[in-house]
Amino acid sequence: MFDGRLLNGVSVLAAVIESGSFARAADAMGLSPSGVSRAIARLEGRIGLRLLDRTTRTMRLTDDGARFYEQVAPLLSGIEEAAMAASGVAQSVRGRLRVNVDPYFSRLVLGPRLGAFLDLYPELQIEIITRNEIGDLVADGMDVAVRFGDPAQTTLISRLLMRTRVITIAAPAYLAKHGRPTTPGDLTDHTCIQFRDSLTGRPFEWELRRGAEVVPIETRGRILVNDAGTTLATCLAGIGIAQVFSLGMQDYLESGQLIDLFPDWPDETFPLYAFYPSRQHVPAKVRAFIDFCVGIVQE
Repeated sequence: MFDGRLLNGVSVLAAVIESGSFARAADAMGLSPSGVSRAIARLEGRIGLRLLDRTTRTMRLTDDGARFYEQVAPLLSGIEEAAMAASGVAQSVRGRLRVNVDPYFSRLVLGPRLGAFLDLYPELQIEIITRNEIGDLVADGMDVAVRFGDPAQTTLISRLLMRTRVITIAAPAYLAKHGRPTTPGDLTDHTCIQFRDSLTGRPFEWELRRGAEVVPIETRGRILVNDAGTTLATCLAGIGIAQVFSLGMQDYLESGQLIDLFPDWPDETFPLYAFYPSRQHVPAKVRAFIDFCVGIVQE
C-alpha cells in the first residue's frame, strides 16, 4: 500500500539537502524547524537508517543517507514532472537549473552570454558549477553538464553541440622575442605551454592536421597546467606557444592579442557535448539550456 507519509518524509529530506539547513527547508515548505526535524526522524525510523548526521552547527548526509538520496532523487524528479504535465505546465521553463560546466566553456562562451538566457526565461534560476571532471550528475544533483571530448562509457545521454578547431597560438611579445615558427616542425624549437591530461597525468600530445596529412609535434617546455584559463593567461603574457580551442578566441585573434600561427592547418577538431541523466521526461529547463548552448556555439 502507498504510504503518503513516506513520500512526505522524502520530500522534506530533499528540501533539507537542497537548501543546506533545517531552517531554510522549513521556510521553503511552510513548516517549523522542529516539524522538519520530526519528519526526518520519522523517515529514519520508517526505513531503519540514519540519514543525516547533525549538530547545532553542521549537517551532512551519512553514507547510507547519500545512497538512499541518490536512489530517490530521480523518483522525486519524475513525480514533479508528472505533476507538471498533469497541470499543463510541463513545457514551462522555471525553477532552478543546476549545470556542471567545463571551466573554459563557462568563462569564455557561456558566462558572457548568460544574461540573454535569463532574459528569455524570467522564472528560471541557474546555478553553475565549474569542474574539470563531469563526476556523478545524479549523486551531485546536477541537471545537465557541458564537456569537451568524446563521451566515455556512461549511462548518461549525450548530445553533440559542435566540433571546434584546435588552433596553435602565441602572443606578439613571444614572437618578437623568439621568432615565428613557419612550419609545424619548427614548434620543437619553441617553448610550448603543455596541458595535463587528467586521465593519464601526462601532457596532451600536439598535432596539426590538413586533410589527410597529420603532423605530430614533440613539444618542449617547462610549463604544465591543468586549467585552460591559466593556459590562456600564460600565452597572453608572451611566455610560450599554446594549443587551444578556437571557440571563444575570436576577440583575442581579431584584436591582435593572439596570433593563429597555422591557419592553413585547419582540420584538427575537438567535440563539445551536453550530458543529461535520461531521455525520459527531459525537463523543459534542460531542453532550453541545451538549445541555448547550440545557438551560442554557432554564433
